Amino acid sequence: MAVLAGLEPASVFQYFEDICSIPHGSGNTKPISDYCVAFAKKHGLRYIQDDSNNVILFKDGTAGYEQSAPVMLQGHLDMVCEKTADCTIDFEKDGLKLQVEDGVISADGTTLGGDDGIAVAYALAILASDDIPHPPLEVVLTVDEEVGMLGAAALDCSPLQARTMLNMDSEDEGYLLVSCAGGVRSVCRLPIAREASSGVKVELKVSGLTGGHSGVEIDKERANANVLIGRALYELNKIVPYALLGVNGGLKDNAIPRESTAELLVSAEKAAEITAFAEMFDGVFANEYRMPDPELKLEAMIGGPVSAQAMTEESRRRTVSALMQLPRGIQRMSVDIPGLVQTSLNLGILTTEEECVEMSFAVRSSLSTEKEELVSRLEDLMALLGGTVTNDGDYPAWEYKRDSKLRDLMVSVFEEMYGRKPVVQALHAGVECGLFSGALPGLDCVSFGPDMQDIHTTSESMSIASVQRTWNYTLEVLKRLK
Repeated sequence: MAVLAGLEPASVFQYFEDICSIPHGSGNTKPISDYCVAFAKKHGLRYIQDDSNNVILFKDGTAGYEQSAPVMLQGHLDMVCEKTADCTIDFEKDGLKLQVEDGVISADGTTLGGDDGIAVAYALAILASDDIPHPPLEVVLTVDEEVGMLGAAALDCSPLQARTMLNMDSEDEGYLLVSCAGGVRSVCRLPIAREASSGVKVELKVSGLTGGHSGVEIDKERANANVLIGRALYELNKIVPYALLGVNGGLKDNAIPRESTAELLVSAEKAAEITAFAEMFDGVFANEYRMPDPELKLEAMIGGPVSAQAMTEESRRRTVSALMQLPRGIQRMSVDIPGLVQTSLNLGILTTEEECVEMSFAVRSSLSTEKEELVSRLEDLMALLGGTVTNDGDYPAWEYKRDSKLRDLMVSVFEEMYGRKPVVQALHAGVECGLFSGALPGLDCVSFGPDMQDIHTTSESMSIASVQRTWNYTLEVLKRLK
């Protein structure tokens, strides 16, 4: 017997259980894509399946809605695959083991994939029904969203006529997402020259920072280890002359780095002064970041005498100047949505090679023009320092639409059904809506979904009651889009 049998809405949970029985981790989406194609054939629906395994399903409007403007329902087919150490499931071949307890659905020993399996289940249940009123539908199911929105980026949007889009890839009932940041990865490369040098080797290290996601948590005022190490090097030069071997920190451009290290050469008689400087400036940092980063440490580890190829004084000066002067952190807050970071950048990765220093930034903005302006600032400053900038992974912003009829409708319907106002919010990170907004001029879009907890972890769960309420809400919105 099906684990979810008896739950309402029955068709939604039936399709969700079907989806969970099919392996559909990111990069392994052909089986679930083929399942959607088989569904379309069974129900006589026109469909498109592309080489990336994205699927678009089309259905005419129901009686009285034939001439209504088409509406897009959108979600993604892939899930994040994580499991506990003792779990024997093979995500390439096995389905999930669903379980129901205390009003929530979870999976035994694995992620659930409610993100975004429930969107697919909602869409299929609507398409399969003969008695749900709705305009013409274009159901767009993308792949590999969890590993960079690859499916949406590869999708040919030319067959899509809808300019009203219900994205069902949110995890908090009562929250309507209406905007997100666009972004780009900007890698600054600063050429350096080296010369023979000798002295006592010193490792200056910033550690113990909280870190976090450079989009969602950029407003928490947490310290960036790469920025602090640059500041420490600048201040140290006022007290102790040193030669710089290299500076390295951070692992991902979209994560606030927690550690950064500089390797120096100093004369033997100055080593003690560096230790004293580190102790003094550790207190400065601790005072400035005592709330967001209480475990922050700046320390100097003194080694032995070495001979090495250190940066020339000019290269050292330009490297430290770049770390001090390149823009970082929040650049502007939104005037449309209080509390929203509009534009920011994060120096996530800092590496030193033999002939250059590389600084990798995650640049974000919910206004495309501000993103472009910030990239131009990086390019201009690097040109002055004798360096270059390369940009990749560019994705568009989903800009806030001041005159959104869909948002106004969904707020109104929510108030009628729930007796309270929904929270209208924006996200300082990228979601698929941004890619669709860039590809479909004039798109009016809102993202929403039922309550889910601990997504992308083995504790992931989804509220049954919330799935039911969100289903009823979705149907009422479709009904009003006549």
